Amino acid sequence: MDSGNISLGLMVILGLLMIAAAISDLRSRTISNELNAAIALLAIPFWIASGLALWPDMPVQFGAAFAVFLVFAGLFAIGAMGGGDVKMIGAVMLWIPLPLFLPMLTVMAVGGGILSAVMLIHMKIRRSETPVEVPYGVAIAAAGLWALHQQYLNQFQAIG
Repeated sequence: MDSGNISLGLMVILGLLMIAAAISDLRSRTISNELNAAIALLAIPFWIASGLALWPDMPVQFGAAFAVFLVFAGLFAIGAMGGGDVKMIGAVMLWIPLPLFLPMLTVMAVGGGILSAVMLIHMKIRRSETPVEVPYGVAIAAAGLWALHQQYLNQFQAIG
């Protein structure tokens, strides 16, 4: 089996794991540590299969994803995000090529904003006084799927 097929297979697994995390977040407002760990750990064979150099590419990829994780951990510390969401962002960023970091975070923020607005409207219609809990894993998964598509599955990439 060649490395292209392995990379594609791992991306399919990542997509399924992100969808599972989004569904879990929608249903229970939690994303399991096991799910986030699987996303993070499967990035390593993906790096190898996709030809990422052991030095300096892998440490740079890890460092950039860790930096994003730290920023969102700060948001967790002030109560702006849930812990599962922060871990999921860090894990998914391990898979995202560096040039797509900011576009992916932008897509995630826009998706999260739309999701937050929908949740707020829903709470107002139901006349609930409970605080709004946004299942941000949905926005993370959507942005992660978008970024993977842009980098690896976009057949029109060479046209631009």
